[in-house]
Amino acid sequence: MISEQDFQAATTTFGRLRSSIAEVIVGHDNVVRFALISLLCKGNVLFEGVPGLGKTLLVRTLASALGLKFSRIQFTPDLMPADIVGTDILTEENGHRRFSFAAGPVFANVILADEINRATPKTQSALLEAMEERTVTVGAKTYTLEEPYIVLATQNPIEMEGTYPLPEAQIDRFLLKAKVTFPSLGDLVQITERNTEGLGIQLPEATATASDILTARQIVRAIPIAAALREYIGRLVLATHPESEYSPSQIKEYVEYGGSPRAAIALVMGAKAHAFLAGEINVRREDIEAVFNAALTHRLVLNFRGEAEGVSSDTLLDEVWKKTATT
Repeated sequence: MISEQDFQAATTTFGRLRSSIAEVIVGHDNVVRFALISLLCKGNVLFEGVPGLGKTLLVRTLASALGLKFSRIQFTPDLMPADIVGTDILTEENGHRRFSFAAGPVFANVILADEINRATPKTQSALLEAMEERTVTVGAKTYTLEEPYIVLATQNPIEMEGTYPLPEAQIDRFLLKAKVTFPSLGDLVQITERNTEGLGIQLPEATATASDILTARQIVRAIPIAAALREYIGRLVLATHPESEYSPSQIKEYVEYGGSPRAAIALVMGAKAHAFLAGEINVRREDIEAVFNAALTHRLVLNFRGEAEGVSSDTLLDEVWKKTATT
């Protein structure tokens, strides 16, 4: 049971957090919201957009506003798994040699996996265990990562040169995928002003603590969702599968595989977190709608015809949303 006092305190903290981020990041309101939703849901988020749109700055700003340990991993074609998780190294102390573990950059609270799809699939997969189980196994030993923990990855559009598609097993580990678009004229003017006057961009002071995040996560999980809405989410996910009785004709025509059970979990938890950020104490249909595309767009696997005709996952999901009945 959520007490009104705890709920108000947590929403106030996240209101301050959003305001701190907004002092640095111009526009991208949906992208910031999805990052906070993923943090509240103990999930990870994938940002997609061409270079130079502020994806890296957004992640650094979030880490600074949270006052958490930040680590950046720049993914390149020659990056190796040990460069991410760490490795055992031979050390000498008092004339005795022994192996000791040198932790990699994955041992932080906020991880920026920059341009993740520029590394090979083998290296990308080094993040799988950390993203899902919050542990890292090196040799015979398993290390537990400190909470709160979140991976925020950026990727360039797949059609850009020098990119590798993310393995389905890894992309399914991302709670949400947010597309970072080019700023409007007004936002572009503000960006140039903030970057060229005074002291330039200054990262914010910490406005939340690790304890605040962990408390807010418990509150989000306790937010109720009606049984009818939970069943509605189940139908939405089933409607992304071409063999399902709930799927519209475009899904049957263009999709090879639909959303996994993780997609349903992402919708429930994402809707709860969206309601929390809106100051609501229960999940509404509009909360599900707000996270629907972001929770499923990266989980649709198009068939050959869909790929050949350049069908958009978002277009297919819009069709699912329109044609799936609430009751």
